[in-house]
Formats: sequence, C-alpha cells, structure tokens
Amino acid sequence: MSLYSQIKEFLLGKTLPTSAHSEERLSNAAALAVLSSDALSSVAYATEEILLVLVAAGSSALSISLPIAVAIMLLLGIVVLSYRQTIRAYPKGGGSYIVARENLGLYPGLIAGASLMIDYILTVTVSISAGTAALTSAFPTLRPVTVSLCLIFIFLLTLANLRGVKESGRIFMIPTYAFIVCIFVLILLGLYKQATGQVVTQYPDIPVTESLSLFFILRAFSAGCTALTGVEAISDGVLAFKEPEWKNARLTLFYMGTVLGLMFIGITFLANIYHVIPQHGETIVSLLGREIVGTGAFYYFIQIVTLLILLLAANTSFADFPRLCYFLARDGFLPRQLTLLGERLVYSNGVILLSVCAGILVVIFRGDVNAVIPLYAVGVFTSFTLSQAGMVRHWFEGQESGWRASALMNALGALATLVVLGVIISTKFKLGAWMVVVCIPILVSLFMAIRRHYQYVAERLSTQGLAPRSYIPRTKAEFVTHPAIVVVGQLNRGTVEALDYARTIADEIVAVHVDVGSTDKEKLQKQWSELESDIPLEIIDSPYRVLIEPILDFVSEFEARYPGVFTTVIIPAFVTSKWWESILHNQTTLFLKTALRAKKSRVVTTVRYFL
Repeated sequence: MSLYSQIKEFLLGKTLPTSAHSEERLSNAAALAVLSSDALSSVAYATEEILLVLVAAGSSALSISLPIAVAIMLLLGIVVLSYRQTIRAYPKGGGSYIVARENLGLYPGLIAGASLMIDYILTVTVSISAGTAALTSAFPTLRPVTVSLCLIFIFLLTLANLRGVKESGRIFMIPTYAFIVCIFVLILLGLYKQATGQVVTQYPDIPVTESLSLFFILRAFSAGCTALTGVEAISDGVLAFKEPEWKNARLTLFYMGTVLGLMFIGITFLANIYHVIPQHGETIVSLLGREIVGTGAFYYFIQIVTLLILLLAANTSFADFPRLCYFLARDGFLPRQLTLLGERLVYSNGVILLSVCAGILVVIFRGDVNAVIPLYAVGVFTSFTLSQAGMVRHWFEGQESGWRASALMNALGALATLVVLGVIISTKFKLGAWMVVVCIPILVSLFMAIRRHYQYVAERLSTQGLAPRSYIPRTKAEFVTHPAIVVVGQLNRGTVEALDYARTIADEIVAVHVDVGSTDKEKLQKQWSELESDIPLEIIDSPYRVLIEPILDFVSEFEARYPGVFTTVIIPAFVTSKWWESILHNQTTLFLKTALRAKKSRVVTTVRYFL
C-alpha cells in the first residue's frame, strides 16, 4: 500500500463493499442528531436575529419578539404536519426536487432543486459562522482568527462525513443531545430565577432609529424564520433510516418539531423576561448564560456545546446536499461524477463540492453571521412552497385513502410558506436576498445546459442503426502473435470503432468491462451479442466500486497468457467539441493510461471518437 493510500485509510477508514450499503442506516436517535441538528441549532441565533431587527425601534419594541416567535412556531407546526404527509406519500424519500418535478413539471422541480442547493450551502456557512461566534463570545481573543477557525471546522466536518453515515451518526449524537439538555436546563433555571424575583426589571434606554410599522414587524418575522431551515432534511433523508424507514422518519420529524418549538419559545421568553439586548460580538445564548448561571463552568459548557451543535448543524447539509446532487446528476442536470459512491458509501464528490462552496462564502463574508443571514431562508421557503404545492396535486391525482385531509394539510402548508416567502423576499431583498433570487434562475439555466450536452453526447454515441460487426475474413494464425484487450465502459459508437480498430491489428481480441454496481448485465450482454458477437466480453464485478485495479489485474493475467509478444491495450475515448465540456465526464482514460504506464504495459492505444 502506498503512503497516500495509508494516510487516506487512516483518515477515512477502510473501503466498504457495496453490499454494506444497506447496513449503513440510522436509528431514530442517531437520525435526530444527523438530520435535525440544523433545525435544532437554529435556536442559538433565530431569537437573536429577531431582536437585532426590533432593537432599532427602541426597547419597547423588543417585547414583540415573543408573539413573533409564537407565529413562527405555528408556521413550524404547519410545515412539520405537511412534511409528515410527504413522507407517507414518498416512503423512499420525497425531497422538494422529486416532489415538485413529478407533480408540477420540469422547471418547478429544477427551481426547487436550485433553491435547496443554495440553501444547503448557506446552511453550512451560517452554522459554521454562528458556531465560531459562540466560541469567540466565550474567548474574545480568538476573534481575529474567525475565518481560519471557520475553515478548520469545515475541513473537520468534511472529514467526518467522508468517513460515512454511521460514523457521523456516532460522532454527532453526544453534542446534539448535550445541547438539548443544556438549553432546557438554562430555560428551567431562568424560569426559577424569575419566579424568585432574580431578574432585571426593565430594559435600559435604547435610541429609536426606526418607527414601528407593519413592514418593520414583518422584517423581524422573516429574520426569525431562519428557525425553520433544516426541517425538510428528514423528508429528504428517509432512506437513511432503519426499516420501516418512512414510519421512523415521520416519528423523528415529530420529535424534532416538538423539541425545536419548546427550545425556541423558551429562549425567546427568557430574552424577554431578562430584558436582554443583542450586543456586537456576543450571542443571545451567551448573554442569557452569563445572566442566569454566571461565568462558571456550566456557562463555558453551554458555549462549547452550542459551538458543537452549530458545527454539526452544517451536517444536515452534508447529509442531504450530496443526495440532492445525486438525484440531479442522475437525471442529467449535474456532472455524472456526483452519482458515484465513494469508498465509504457516501457521495464523496458532493461532500467535497459543498465544502468548497461553503468555504468560499466564509472567506467572502469573513465569517460574519449577520452578513449571511439576509441571504438565508429564501431558498428553503421556495422549496417548501413548491414541494407542498406538488403534494396537493399528488393527492388530487392519486385520491388514496384519506387524501382529502392530506391535500388540505399540504394546501395550508403551501399557502403559509408562499406568504412567508413573499415576506422574506420583500423585507430582505435589498439586504442581500436579491443575490439568491438572481442565482436560482442562473442555476436552472446551468442545469438545462448540462442536460442538453448529455443529450447531444447520447445521440452522437448511440448505436442505433449500426449493423452487426465481425472479423474481416482471413486465415487464423496457428499461434497468437498480436493479442489485444479493448476496455469497454459502455457499448457506444466510440467503443464500436475501437473494436473495429482491434480487428485490423489483432489476431486475438477480448473485451473487458468492470461493473462497479451500476451495470445492467443482461442488457449489456444482449446488446453485445447483437452487435459484437464475434468478440468475447468479460464482465468483472468490483464490489468495492474500484475501476482501475481490476483492469490492471486482468491485463497482467492476459499478458502472462501470451509471453514474448506485444499485447495492445485499446482504450476508447470520445472527445468533446469544447474543452470545458470534458469537466462533465469522468477522466477514466487519463487515469487508466497513467496506471498502465506505471505497470509497464508497453503498448497502450487510445481510439478517439470526436463528437
């Protein structure tokens, strides 16, 4: 094993076989930690975002935060009940992209997918930045290195997720439940101190810079709606649960909504009765902690678990962003590399893409939560609305048992989230929401461009209309003097031309295909027998989804069979018309040629097919 392989195995663990995929499932307790940490952690900043808006209208306006929080929790209840219907209708997973595309059409589905992609990236950025803010609130000397800390935390989360679902579940359970316990203990202690008269009786004087208007209150409401981000994650991740998946997912969603609602109302109520005013450089949870429990060990413990839950909140995106990218890539709207399972049975390319995008945003916004928040929630409420509207149509078309009640619940959810989306866009547009509004159609256009390219490639490579191939008539030699191996990825025109070339130079030809778990063997063998029946096709199973090593082993065995002669390894490769289009395709030819050179295979030929 090379040094690189040893380091990789140490960091990520041993490669898992595809057969272990069904074993990588989560219990309800682990799923609550992995898929709900984003929603649960929002209590660390959602109340603060409401107060940061209201403080501009003076101290008397801060008391409005409590009825705003109640309204947000009513909205949470509607969304949770709506997504319980979605989980029942889509027991194998029903994210916004799938639901909207199946029931509303292509473009609503792509809008939902683009919205969710943006929201998942922003979730990582906000959660990491907020977690770092919790740390720097307790240790102010760390504020100058905020961006570096954010990037380190993103790297650690990436590493944890590349290790696999079960590993991340174990890592995230303790901080999630520690945070829940700490918040409830803080709420109970705060209520006890209030009951015994140990609270600040009034707010200090705050200068009024804005008048209290309906638009102003709606702005505070939209800021607090960040508490609902991450609610959809359980609906997206149904297949991550143990059997029966959909029942466990519905139950976990109910638990998540209940716990989130109680914590959010509790923190907002404490902020009101303790007359807490948001301060630059310190979070509301930190201010409440100092006021209720002082600056002892429990205060620092609260800040540490708040940091950890906010870091792990980003894990909701790490769990669902790669899965969303898989669905989009499977349908041809994103690069096909995003459909590949990594060595630990996770969509590694999706994990890395998310990390890079979030890291770029952290650097651009300098790890400042308040700078990123205006961009937040636009994407998630867009996907909420499209998903619930799609479910209404689903119930009307299917008319299953109890469909009227389900359709009514989803219609209420669609209407409520549509109204909130309008409020968020109108109140946050100039503050930064315009960037998300602009990015969504750009992403949809990119999806369509990628889809058109893949359709063009499929048309150019199609074997439809080709006549069956055969050897050029000649006398077969008594001894094999020029054997050839043709590497077959798919049976297309490029492969056919490579096989035709092999027939002109070789007197013994074999084709080899590696099945990494995605090959329809019966279909491939049928097509092969119809088109290339004179050349044997060897299909090698690769239980660890490795492509290069099985080919190298096959080549070595084949060359040993014919010592003393030159064996030609023929690799078909199609060439795109524009250089950037090659990014959308696996660079298997390059990697294979490099590996064959390292193995000292002497004759390697590339047969190019120009699109």
